[in-house]
Amino acid sequence: MFHDREDAARRLAAKLRVRKLHNPLVLAIPRGGVVTGAVLAQELGAELDIVLSRKLRAPDQPEFAIGAVSEDGQIYLNPQVSDLFGASDDYLDQERRHQLAEIARRKKLFREVRPQAPVAGRSVIVTDDGIATGSTMIAALQVVKTQKPREIIVAVPVAPPDRLDEIRRWCDDVVCLHSPETFWAIGQFYDDFSQVEDEEVVEMLRSAGGGSRTELAVMNA
Repeated sequence: MFHDREDAARRLAAKLRVRKLHNPLVLAIPRGGVVTGAVLAQELGAELDIVLSRKLRAPDQPEFAIGAVSEDGQIYLNPQVSDLFGASDDYLDQERRHQLAEIARRKKLFREVRPQAPVAGRSVIVTDDGIATGSTMIAALQVVKTQKPREIIVAVPVAPPDRLDEIRRWCDDVVCLHSPETFWAIGQFYDDFSQVEDEEVVEMLRSAGGGSRTELAVMNA
């Protein structure tokens, strides 16, 4: 469907450009989502920022997400899969603390170049390079909703239909380019779905303008 994240983002921007947005803000979920978000922000003349959430991994099967945790510590459990793996309360608490530690690490790194943007009263576009279970997106939306935006629009290149139905409960509108019934992984819809590293996210946030100009070498220290 898409050559790479930039290609997908440009196609998304074409869908969003016709909308009337009030002081638009693009909130991207790192890491891959920041590539999508940077292009959206540039194409729409919007401010770019990040919103942090991390998946909660299934016991003994870390590739599966049973839910996610947001940067303010809220947990979202995916009712479709969480019961299948029998995660105990102790396991969930340990996994939550582990992912919050990673969120804190990324927050410290990224906020050196991108202080948090105000959300209240703005048209907020929350984006990622795709949605699989929807857990990290919903956890992110939980945080955004508490900051009283004017509206929340979820914009993603690809997502399964049943997950989009769940996402719609947490936002005002959804823009999705491709919603196939057969869905295995986000990467299957990209020719190039290479890993995005922290350093790339830092450079994209810096290039978007605003924030401090701390050198990357200092941030990686």
